[in-house]
Amino acid sequence: MIAKRLAHINIGADDLIEAQHFYCDVLGMEKVFEFLKDDELYGFYVKAGHDTYIEVFIQEEAANMERPLLRHICLEVEDIDKAIAEIRAKGWEIGDKKLGGDKAWQAWMKDPSGVDIEVMQYTENSSHFTGAPCIVDW
Repeated sequence: MIAKRLAHINIGADDLIEAQHFYCDVLGMEKVFEFLKDDELYGFYVKAGHDTYIEVFIQEEAANMERPLLRHICLEVEDIDKAIAEIRAKGWEIGDKKLGGDKAWQAWMKDPSGVDIEVMQYTENSSHFTGAPCIVDW
């Protein structure tokens, strides 16, 4: 099996403060780090147990087929280069790896229904472990 475990799911939120209240205060999850875009809060990570997370981003427009509330799922792998090679060897398209703003390696593909799938390999400097904010520019 290529995937080590489910790393995170990404969801949209109409109100980040209310979403943080729900996940942290109501459900008791720990906020690990924030995403900042143009010096504004864009989202946050909460720990859902061990090394599994929920990634919450502001939903800037109404949810639709192009921008659903469930934006992607992420699978953690031990070796991203090996995972990319294995996926391509099986005839599936996957993008090249890149280092994300959270200092983790990532590559992207779609499942047969069009759901975005992120494949991720953490580094020792990943925000997931350091708690450093992830500055985004997309």
